[in-house]
Amino acid sequence: MSRYINKEQYFKELSTTSRSYYLDYIRKFKKIDKSSRILEIGCGEGGNLLPFAELGCYVCGVDISKSKISNAKLFFGKKEVYGDFFCCDFLQIRPDSDAGSFDIILIHDVIEHIEPGFKEDFFSNVKMFMKKDGIVFWGFPAWQMPFGGHQQTCKSRICSKVPFVHLFPQSIYRTYLRTFGEESSHVDELMSIKRSKMTVESFEKLCRKTGYNIVDRTLWFINPHYEVKFHLHPVKLCGFFCHIPYLRNYMSTACFYITALN
Repeated sequence: MSRYINKEQYFKELSTTSRSYYLDYIRKFKKIDKSSRILEIGCGEGGNLLPFAELGCYVCGVDISKSKISNAKLFFGKKEVYGDFFCCDFLQIRPDSDAGSFDIILIHDVIEHIEPGFKEDFFSNVKMFMKKDGIVFWGFPAWQMPFGGHQQTCKSRICSKVPFVHLFPQSIYRTYLRTFGEESSHVDELMSIKRSKMTVESFEKLCRKTGYNIVDRTLWFINPHYEVKFHLHPVKLCGFFCHIPYLRNYMSTACFYITALN
């Protein structure tokens, strides 16, 4: 729980995972050098962007949270690296000088927070910021995996440790969270995640519907970020299970995708 309170610790953990895994994964599909322009949507404190900035890339992060953007500027300043950070609602902005200007767009642990009615608009808006030969790196937890509801962020030790409870029917899940003393605002956030759930099947359907080509899909049985969080070695989901619809969602603690424009 401390990592969700100590934002600088969380920033450092994210940057470690990004440096160890995201960079090498993305490099398989796109050159990364000082000429690269990187945009992260839902950047939080900016940890994912730090390794790219250290390589000399131009990095830009947007997030709806003022406090997270303030922290991103602070933490980048401490590292003496440059990045542009803006507080805004991505669904409400339209590109001007940045239209079609980014080589790589990062969208990590974001799409599962976008309410269902806005998902298509989100996918379509991303395309306006991509170069024609640009790519998007997506990362999200499959909804049915043990902690796909982000209940690990609960203050209650019981709620934060029990897997699969987010799969309860909506009314039961809300009652469960309230019974163990979760604040109303946090209950509302977790219920939003329940509505906004993302699965392998729904993600790929959205890609097809909004004009993205899926260049690569990598499903993880043990999320790469668990290495820094829990000292667990990352493990990819066995190829056999990757191809079993719906069942794979219960076993995928992280889903990595690279998409490009059709």
